[in-house]
Amino acid sequence: MLNNNSKYYNLFFLLFISCLTYAQNTANGRITDAKTNKEISGVDIFINDSTTPFLKTSVGNFSVQSDSIIYKLKFSKKNYSAETVNITPETAENIFVKLSQEKENTIAEIVIHNEKPKYKNKKENPAYAIMQEVWKRKRNNGLEKFDTYTYKEYEKIQFDANNLDSAFMSKKIFNKLDFIFDYADSTASGKIGLPIFLNESMYENFGENKPGKKTKRLLVAQKTSGFQDNQVITITAKNLYRDINIYDNTLNYFDIGFPSPVGTNGFSTYDYNLTDTISIHGENAYKIRYQPKRKDVLAFQGYLYIDTDSYAVLGATLKSTQKINVNFINSISTELEYDNPDENTFLPKKFITEIELTPFAKKRTSKSIIAKRSVDYSQYEFNKPLDDKVFTRREEEYDDKFVDKDDAYWAKARPDSLSKSEQGVYEMLDRLQQTPKFNRIVKIYETLASGYYNAFKGIDIGPIFSIYGKNEVEGDRIRLGARTYFGQNDPWRVQFYTAYGFKDQQVKYGAEARYMFNRVNRFMIGAGTKRDIEQLGVQLTTDDGIMARTFASSTLFARGENASLSSINKTNIFASIEPWKNFQVRVDGTLQSIKSANPEKFSLMYYRNGDLRKTLNDSHVTLSLIARPGAKFSQTGVDRYEHGTLAPTIILKYTRGIEGLFNGDFNYNRLQFMFYKPVLLGSWGKTMISFEAGKTFDNVPLGLQNVIPGNQSYSLAQNTFAQLNYYEFVADTYSTLHLEHHFNGKILSFIPLIKKLKLREIAFIRSAYGTLSDASKAINVDGFKYSAPSEQIYFEYGFGIENIGIGNLRIFRVDFNWRGNYLDRPDISTFGIKAGFQVGF
Repeated sequence: MLNNNSKYYNLFFLLFISCLTYAQNTANGRITDAKTNKEISGVDIFINDSTTPFLKTSVGNFSVQSDSIIYKLKFSKKNYSAETVNITPETAENIFVKLSQEKENTIAEIVIHNEKPKYKNKKENPAYAIMQEVWKRKRNNGLEKFDTYTYKEYEKIQFDANNLDSAFMSKKIFNKLDFIFDYADSTASGKIGLPIFLNESMYENFGENKPGKKTKRLLVAQKTSGFQDNQVITITAKNLYRDINIYDNTLNYFDIGFPSPVGTNGFSTYDYNLTDTISIHGENAYKIRYQPKRKDVLAFQGYLYIDTDSYAVLGATLKSTQKINVNFINSISTELEYDNPDENTFLPKKFITEIELTPFAKKRTSKSIIAKRSVDYSQYEFNKPLDDKVFTRREEEYDDKFVDKDDAYWAKARPDSLSKSEQGVYEMLDRLQQTPKFNRIVKIYETLASGYYNAFKGIDIGPIFSIYGKNEVEGDRIRLGARTYFGQNDPWRVQFYTAYGFKDQQVKYGAEARYMFNRVNRFMIGAGTKRDIEQLGVQLTTDDGIMARTFASSTLFARGENASLSSINKTNIFASIEPWKNFQVRVDGTLQSIKSANPEKFSLMYYRNGDLRKTLNDSHVTLSLIARPGAKFSQTGVDRYEHGTLAPTIILKYTRGIEGLFNGDFNYNRLQFMFYKPVLLGSWGKTMISFEAGKTFDNVPLGLQNVIPGNQSYSLAQNTFAQLNYYEFVADTYSTLHLEHHFNGKILSFIPLIKKLKLREIAFIRSAYGTLSDASKAINVDGFKYSAPSEQIYFEYGFGIENIGIGNLRIFRVDFNWRGNYLDRPDISTFGIKAGFQVGF
């Protein structure tokens, strides 16, 4: 399953900008909480007798430099007593500063036992008895027990460029951008940390459990550091995170399953150690340390805080191991805090997740992005009557100005005030947007991300990745296109392309226009036309879209000869609407003529009323019902971006062919169904399930038949059969099932030497069954050479290796495919290798 989100990873390469100038006198060290011994950040450091802080730390380490002699440092942080340290040449290195809290509001001091006790079995482990009580009294989210509920949610996402140095900032790309270095923080390692992105969001959440189930999460305010007009960066930031429930057996990070330390099967993955009984906010709690039995698996390490009376989870920390096998990720850490209003339920209180991302190497000293998200939940109200209008989508919610709020609003809405460095992000990015050089860099990123180059206002050229293709009929093929583009929320779009084949010396083209009348229910109409060469029979549940890139133009290398290309003239009009969220109703009217693009080697000729014809004329109307429950989208224009989720796709289509309408040759009725869903299976990985079924109730020629999709290219293609030739199986009635499981390295991590490569294994099986009537065969001139997989279920199987690459850049995948049956057919391939790029975590 290929992931087309590779464009968003280009963001990481644009965020590395910073600087540091060394002075002659330096001092460095570490700052911790006097009670917990945890490193603390956000500390103001004053040099000598200055009343202005020299810097505010972003991590627990610090390093300061001055042109004058440093003889004293003062450390100050809100809710902590200030500390002053005298500095001499002998004491300027590795200073250890402990700050005491003025008010007790955190976990009390305890003794941490680093040793790992050994037990004959888990029942001897006192932590096992505690966890049994947790499982026995497993709590549910408290929102489910009330008739209605409301609460507010404040989300803050910040990106910091990390591990930067003066050599990096001296590159020419940073000329005329040197003012950004005024916002950098220095660290004890001598490197630089630079805040580069900040997004704040306020949500109002509404829910109803009785009499019906309704929920709504309304974005009421959003503030982004200089990127209000470039929402793709904000979307990329938000798409890194998933909502998690510590009581679930599997925790979803990047749509990858991590076993939860609170899950009922936790002892199969983790070792637990009861370290102490402590106090959290006045509640006595067991502190349990956990760590994975094997360091090579996707798992966490950290602490659980369990109430000694109710056995509720009061809090938890989750930190990835050093050997985490996730692309672009060096580390993950999460802190969770819960309220427990009664013995059966919990309420989220505060979640903090920090992710370190690097594009290439996993070294701790590598340049990276620290992406930190904090969420505060507050103002819970229960069983308060809610008007039905609360859950109704309103036009004003989709207005760009709806989320614009002034500084006074944010000062009141934030749980805590912004730090000095966070305030600087807004100022820095606003200044950057006034810099022509920075805007040129952003334009390069937007070109790579969208595939289109903005030639001038309102016009984009592209997509640039579709310029070249090759096939047997056209030979080398060049495709150029353009579209209107004024912004990501455009209510209308016009697109066109033209293509030329150097072998057939024919010009092809396509054009489409779409207009959206209403942002709430996304009522949209469109029309388009094209004349092109296409490879039909590579998709069962097709759409009538005009601007999709043809499969033929994408196939540069293939096994065997592929002569089965078709020449298509198509005109389409459509209307679509979403009467309910994530449920689309679409009606298409399509006129098309289809003939063989290579008559000498591939025939589409058929009989109609006793006459032999080579061009098929088709007029049909299609009703499509498309459901995406749980899917999340951004933007409100004709095009929108989908966030990564595990949401299913469910499609039901009915097509009616109309004889005589605009010279249509056949009356026919076709019903089709498709279901696709990724499913997390705990530590065992993720399974992709794809099922399709359909039936054509009337006899139609080959150009309108259901073709079991083959793939004669050497590249990966979703929902196709790797060892089938094009048009090998044709069916009036069909069903197909694709099962593909990604183990995320679960098996290969047991093999010495191999496990160091961090490869991941995939297993898959594909099957198809169908029938084809003699009448449908007889329509075609070459009809009786076509058949359906009716004797037995056709199947193929195999395995793949993904995550091939170096460092954090592991985007290559290779599949090994075997054909399971129908082995006596001529010109078949019983074994094949497919390869391609698969960009994802």
